[in-house]
Amino acid sequence: MKQVKAYVAKEANGTYSIFVNDDAPINYGLVGEGNTVQEAMDEWNRTYEAMKESYRKDNMPFVEAQFTFVYDVPSFLVYYGGLLTFKGLAKLTGVSAAQLSQYATGYRNPSPKTTEKIQQGLHTLGRELCQISLV
Repeated sequence: MKQVKAYVAKEANGTYSIFVNDDAPINYGLVGEGNTVQEAMDEWNRTYEAMKESYRKDNMPFVEAQFTFVYDVPSFLVYYGGLLTFKGLAKLTGVSAAQLSQYATGYRNPSPKTTEKIQQGLHTLGRELCQISLV
């Protein structure tokens, strides 16, 4: 089974799409679209299963894949904006709230170094949250 990155992007019209690069190690194309990330993922999974069945019916080889969904910084910031404030993310990441706002609106694009800094802050938070037990 191939490991493949599937990119989640927020489109200009407010919807979300999911796609793979042209060089992905699979022998078919997939796209998922929806008003939310979950809708796009659901469509992605339905399309994957339909493609798999179509290849089986046509007796064609099908490359099985496990997809890891990844976000660009603006799409992540917009999608999770209702849960995470720019001020809170600034505390987690060391990237100013103003910069984060500019990334979310597309006014500026983060450098690879800044993208890594944001990702590391989020991963640290994730590890901390996984260790919480409530009583």
